Amino acid sequence: MLRRTTSAMAGLAVTATLLAGCTGETASDAGSGGKAVKDTLTLGMNADIPGWDPSNQPGYQGWAGEAVWDTLIKCDAYGKAEADIADTWEISADSTSFTAHIREGQKFSDGTAVDSAAVAATFQYSTSHGGAQGDYKGIKIETPDPQNITISWPEPQPMIVSRICPVKITTKALLDSGKVNDTPIGSGPYVLDTAGTTRGSVYAFTKNDNHWNAAGYPYKKLVIKVIESETAAVSALKTKQIDGNLISAQSYNEVTGSGLDVTTMQGVTTRLLLTDHLGKKIPALGDLKVRQAINMVFDRDAMVKSLYQGHGKPSYQIFRPGSDAYLDGLADPYPFDVDKAKALMAEAGFADGFSIELPTMAGQNHETLMPYVTQQLGLLNITVKQVPLSGANAIGDLLSGKYPVVLWQLGNFGQSLQDIDVVVRDTGYWNLSHQPDATVDAAWQKILTGDEAQKKAAQQEINQYVVDQAWFAPMVNPDGFYAHSPDVTIDKVSDIEALTPKLRDFK
Repeated sequence: MLRRTTSAMAGLAVTATLLAGCTGETASDAGSGGKAVKDTLTLGMNADIPGWDPSNQPGYQGWAGEAVWDTLIKCDAYGKAEADIADTWEISADSTSFTAHIREGQKFSDGTAVDSAAVAATFQYSTSHGGAQGDYKGIKIETPDPQNITISWPEPQPMIVSRICPVKITTKALLDSGKVNDTPIGSGPYVLDTAGTTRGSVYAFTKNDNHWNAAGYPYKKLVIKVIESETAAVSALKTKQIDGNLISAQSYNEVTGSGLDVTTMQGVTTRLLLTDHLGKKIPALGDLKVRQAINMVFDRDAMVKSLYQGHGKPSYQIFRPGSDAYLDGLADPYPFDVDKAKALMAEAGFADGFSIELPTMAGQNHETLMPYVTQQLGLLNITVKQVPLSGANAIGDLLSGKYPVVLWQLGNFGQSLQDIDVVVRDTGYWNLSHQPDATVDAAWQKILTGDEAQKKAAQQEINQYVVDQAWFAPMVNPDGFYAHSPDVTIDKVSDIEALTPKLRDFK
């Protein structure tokens, strides 16, 4: 969940130890057989991986997992299915089952065959391991032969493709061994080079030339270095010790001024979540005019210019452009107008305002955003008390419902069904007050039972509804940045969260 939030990188000093650990290798073209074959791709990442349990891998900067494991299918940036271990697949009309054909001739790194038994064992493992166990609750698996498999759920799964994509396939023997965290066994495009790997510092991989899509991964070697400090990462980029790293807006000018390329991503919407739609905890929020007034005191264009240094776009809805729920051409429903906002507050009987608590947390850009948000809400006599959250209970407190209003730079999925499920439906963990709504429930039923056109229409119906009801105060789609060597090509970002390029995007 947290990987869907932006995080500011700590500005630690460059250390001699870090620089000593770099290989100094750089990517170089070396044509072979008419295909572009390159030497080494070296990436920096700002947090270590948790180990090699395939059920416990980060999607954010998840290049190590993408290197060693394949999945049954992959998801593109908008949640559409792409081939991987499976070369063909079919989804039942009622969206309860996924039937796949596993391409023949694939091998795991231990030499055993990739077959339906391995896929079945891995999906079964996911029902009791990792953070998404609920997604696989009650599944049944049929394996009529080594190349075919059907995975079924007891209830329709409108996001069935998204359920299949994340599961990283390994062997039943490894899962049964209880040593999944030691060394990975997979059929992915790279194989872990244990001799070149130091946990917590650097991970080295060699290319799997027998991979079914070896041509899609042009680098002979992959090196991933853990660099927690953005200052150190930028230095390593400029001295060609790494080929790519995420950067913040604060490093943008330095990086581009040094001749590096930057890939821009927009997977986040800065917003106020106004989840107490019924006014159970804060009575004023149960009045639509109050929620509309809150939307009208934020000058979105000015926020982009001053708070994001021009790196972003004003946002009037919470869904990702290009996703099914997104409303093309939606005009600003609540243009910046403080006088009109004050009038709405008076009409609602709240001219004297009220008080709210806004939780803050390190790494969420609150030090930049909160002064402006507090000031603007103050124009409506809405008093903000900031509540710092930290420590092991911070996330639990944030999502507990104690704070029905939250300011957050929350990610938005390329597949908008996931955003509806997580942020809009009363069961979603980001719908903090979990208040039922008959209109959303009725539209969700259309999603469960409709064809593709009806599902898309129902998603847009939900989007228009939450805009009309002012359930959120969307403000800005800030840019995210991936800086990289000009020798590395990134033509697209396949990540459904648009937070980092996927390993297959590096060419």
